[in-house]
Amino acid sequence: MHRLRVALVQVNSVVGDLDGNVARVRSTLAEVAGCDVAVFPEMVLTGYPLEDLVLKPRFVADSRAAMETLAAESGDCALVLGFADPGPDGSVHNAVAVCHGGAVAGIYHKRQLPNYSVFDEARHFRAGTKPQELYRIGGARVGVAVCEDLWVADGPVDRLVEGGAELLVVANGSPYHQGKLAEREATVV
Repeated sequence: MHRLRVALVQVNSVVGDLDGNVARVRSTLAEVAGCDVAVFPEMVLTGYPLEDLVLKPRFVADSRAAMETLAAESGDCALVLGFADPGPDGSVHNAVAVCHGGAVAGIYHKRQLPNYSVFDEARHFRAGTKPQELYRIGGARVGVAVCEDLWVADGPVDRLVEGGAELLVVANGSPYHQGKLAEREATVV
Protein backbone atom coordinates (compact mmCIF):
# COMPACT_ATOMS: atom_id res chain seq x y z
CA MET A 1 0.00 0.00 0.00
CA HIS A 2 1.26 3.45 -0.90
CA ARG A 3 1.10 6.45 1.38
CA LEU A 4 0.46 9.70 -0.41
CA ARG A 5 0.07 13.14 1.04
CA VAL A 6 -2.73 14.70 -0.99
CA ALA A 7 -3.59 18.39 -0.71
CA LEU A 8 -7.11 19.32 -1.82
CA VAL A 9 -6.61 22.99 -2.60
CA GLN A 10 -9.53 25.39 -2.64
CA VAL A 11 -8.82 28.51 -4.67
CA ASN A 12 -11.26 31.35 -5.15
CA SER A 13 -10.70 31.68 -8.90
CA VAL A 14 -12.06 34.68 -10.75
CA VAL A 15 -13.60 34.01 -14.16
CA GLY A 16 -11.35 35.44 -16.87
CA ASP A 17 -8.47 36.46 -14.57
CA LEU A 18 -5.73 34.12 -15.79
CA ASP A 19 -2.85 36.06 -14.25
CA GLY A 20 -4.64 36.44 -10.93
CA ASN A 21 -5.63 32.78 -10.86
CA VAL A 22 -2.06 31.68 -11.58
CA ALA A 23 -0.93 33.90 -8.69
CA ARG A 24 -3.58 32.30 -6.45
CA VAL A 25 -2.33 28.82 -7.35
CA ARG A 26 1.28 29.82 -6.71
CA SER A 27 0.45 31.34 -3.33
CA THR A 28 -1.17 28.11 -2.15
CA LEU A 29 1.74 25.91 -3.22
CA ALA A 30 3.89 27.21 -0.36
CA GLU A 31 1.13 26.18 2.06
CA VAL A 32 1.09 22.59 0.77
CA ALA A 33 4.86 22.14 0.42
CA GLY A 34 5.89 18.55 0.92
CA CYS A 35 2.72 16.97 -0.41
CA ASP A 36 2.86 14.30 -3.12
CA VAL A 37 -0.02 15.72 -5.13
CA ALA A 38 -1.94 19.01 -4.98
CA VAL A 39 -5.41 18.84 -6.50
CA PHE A 40 -6.95 22.09 -7.70
CA PRO A 41 -10.56 22.62 -8.82
CA GLU A 42 -12.00 22.19 -12.27
CA MET A 43 -11.09 25.23 -14.39
CA VAL A 44 -8.97 26.72 -11.59
CA LEU A 45 -6.88 28.74 -14.06
CA THR A 46 -9.79 30.26 -15.97
CA GLY A 47 -12.49 30.45 -13.35
CA TYR A 48 -15.76 28.57 -13.79
CA PRO A 49 -18.15 28.61 -15.54
CA LEU A 50 -16.45 30.12 -18.56
CA GLU A 51 -19.53 30.66 -20.69
CA ASP A 52 -18.66 32.69 -23.82
CA LEU A 53 -15.00 33.22 -22.90
CA VAL A 54 -14.41 29.87 -24.63
CA LEU A 55 -15.27 31.66 -27.88
CA LYS A 56 -12.14 33.80 -27.55
CA PRO A 57 -9.25 31.78 -29.06
CA ARG A 58 -6.60 34.04 -27.49
CA PHE A 59 -8.05 33.49 -24.00
CA VAL A 60 -8.14 29.71 -24.49
CA ALA A 61 -4.55 29.69 -25.80
CA ASP A 62 -3.48 31.81 -22.83
CA SER A 63 -5.17 29.31 -20.50
CA ARG A 64 -3.03 26.53 -21.96
CA ALA A 65 0.09 28.71 -21.68
CA ALA A 66 -0.70 29.45 -18.02
CA MET A 67 -0.96 25.73 -17.31
CA GLU A 68 2.36 25.09 -19.08
CA THR A 69 4.02 27.83 -17.03
CA LEU A 70 2.88 26.22 -13.78
CA ALA A 71 3.89 22.79 -15.09
CA ALA A 72 7.43 24.07 -15.69
CA GLU A 73 7.50 25.22 -12.06
CA SER A 74 6.21 21.91 -10.69
CA GLY A 75 8.65 19.82 -8.74
CA ASP A 76 8.25 16.75 -6.58
CA CYS A 77 4.64 17.63 -5.78
CA ALA A 78 2.41 16.69 -8.71
CA LEU A 79 -0.18 19.31 -9.63
CA VAL A 80 -3.64 18.58 -11.00
CA LEU A 81 -4.79 21.81 -12.65
CA GLY A 82 -8.06 22.58 -14.40
CA PHE A 83 -7.89 24.74 -17.54
CA ALA A 84 -9.42 25.30 -20.99
CA ASP A 85 -7.49 23.30 -23.58
CA PRO A 86 -7.62 24.36 -27.23
CA GLY A 87 -8.04 21.62 -29.82
CA PRO A 88 -6.25 21.74 -33.19
CA ASP A 89 -9.59 22.20 -34.96
CA GLY A 90 -10.66 25.22 -32.89
CA SER A 91 -12.62 23.17 -30.37
CA VAL A 92 -12.15 23.71 -26.63
CA HIS A 93 -11.95 21.06 -23.92
CA ASN A 94 -12.69 21.31 -20.22
CA ALA A 95 -9.41 19.75 -19.11
CA VAL A 96 -7.14 18.86 -16.24
CA ALA A 97 -3.40 18.58 -16.56
CA VAL A 98 -1.18 16.40 -14.41
CA CYS A 99 2.07 18.32 -13.96
CA HIS A 100 5.10 16.78 -12.29
CA GLY A 101 8.84 17.26 -12.27
CA GLY A 102 8.75 20.43 -14.34
CA ALA A 103 6.65 19.02 -17.16
CA VAL A 104 3.13 18.15 -18.25
CA ALA A 105 2.77 14.42 -17.57
CA GLY A 106 -0.60 14.29 -19.30
CA ILE A 107 -3.89 16.01 -20.04
CA TYR A 108 -7.37 14.63 -19.56
CA HIS A 109 -10.41 16.05 -21.38
CA LYS A 110 -13.74 15.89 -19.57
CA ARG A 111 -16.03 13.37 -21.27
CA GLN A 112 -19.43 13.96 -19.68
CA LEU A 113 -20.55 17.50 -20.46
CA PRO A 114 -23.56 18.54 -18.36
CA ASN A 115 -26.32 20.53 -19.99
CA TYR A 116 -28.86 21.20 -17.25
CA SER A 117 -29.50 23.72 -14.49
CA VAL A 118 -26.57 26.20 -14.46
CA PHE A 119 -24.50 24.12 -16.88
CA ASP A 120 -24.24 24.71 -20.63
CA GLU A 121 -21.07 22.76 -21.31
CA ALA A 122 -22.23 20.87 -24.40
CA ARG A 123 -22.52 24.24 -26.16
CA HIS A 124 -19.08 25.43 -25.06
CA PHE A 125 -16.84 22.37 -24.95
CA ARG A 126 -16.07 19.26 -26.95
CA ALA A 127 -16.16 16.00 -25.02
CA GLY A 128 -12.90 14.15 -24.58
CA THR A 129 -12.23 10.98 -26.56
CA LYS A 130 -8.52 10.24 -26.00
CA PRO A 131 -7.70 7.06 -24.08
CA GLN A 132 -7.46 7.62 -20.35
CA GLU A 133 -4.07 7.29 -18.69
CA LEU A 134 -2.89 6.35 -15.24
CA TYR A 135 -0.11 8.41 -13.69
CA ARG A 136 2.52 7.08 -11.31
CA ILE A 137 2.66 9.42 -8.32
CA GLY A 138 4.53 8.40 -5.19
CA GLY A 139 4.42 4.81 -6.40
CA ALA A 140 0.62 4.76 -6.74
CA ARG A 141 -1.38 4.45 -9.95
CA VAL A 142 -3.51 7.61 -10.10
CA GLY A 143 -6.43 8.22 -12.45
CA VAL A 144 -7.88 11.67 -13.14
CA ALA A 145 -11.31 12.79 -14.30
CA VAL A 146 -13.45 15.92 -14.14
CA CYS A 147 -16.67 16.48 -12.20
CA GLU A 148 -19.57 14.99 -14.19
CA ASP A 149 -17.38 12.07 -15.25
CA LEU A 150 -17.83 10.75 -11.70
CA TRP A 151 -21.64 10.81 -11.77
CA VAL A 152 -22.16 8.52 -14.76
CA ALA A 153 -22.62 4.79 -14.16
CA ASP A 154 -20.26 2.71 -16.28
CA GLY A 155 -18.44 5.89 -17.29
CA PRO A 156 -14.90 7.28 -17.29
CA VAL A 157 -14.24 6.72 -13.59
CA ASP A 158 -15.26 3.07 -13.89
CA ARG A 159 -12.77 2.68 -16.76
CA LEU A 160 -10.00 4.07 -14.55
CA VAL A 161 -10.82 1.61 -11.77
CA GLU A 162 -10.92 -1.27 -14.25
CA GLY A 163 -7.54 -0.10 -15.56
CA GLY A 164 -5.95 -0.41 -12.14
CA ALA A 165 -6.24 3.05 -10.59
CA GLU A 166 -5.42 2.98 -6.89
CA LEU A 167 -6.39 6.61 -6.35
CA LEU A 168 -9.00 8.63 -8.23
CA VAL A 169 -8.61 12.39 -8.48
CA VAL A 170 -11.77 14.04 -9.76
CA ALA A 171 -11.46 17.81 -10.06
CA ASN A 172 -14.78 19.51 -9.44
CA GLY A 173 -16.09 23.03 -9.79
CA SER A 174 -19.84 22.59 -9.58
CA PRO A 175 -21.98 24.52 -7.12
CA TYR A 176 -22.75 23.07 -3.73
CA HIS A 177 -26.24 22.17 -2.60
CA GLN A 178 -27.58 20.56 0.54
CA GLY A 179 -27.03 16.81 0.43
CA LYS A 180 -24.30 16.92 -2.22
CA LEU A 181 -21.65 15.29 -0.03
CA ALA A 182 -23.98 12.35 0.64
CA GLU A 183 -24.61 12.03 -3.12
CA ARG A 184 -20.87 11.94 -3.81
CA GLU A 185 -20.23 9.37 -1.11
CA ALA A 186 -23.05 7.16 -2.39
CA THR A 187 -21.54 7.33 -5.87
CA VAL A 188 -17.99 6.37 -4.99
CA VAL A 189 -18.23 4.20 -1.89
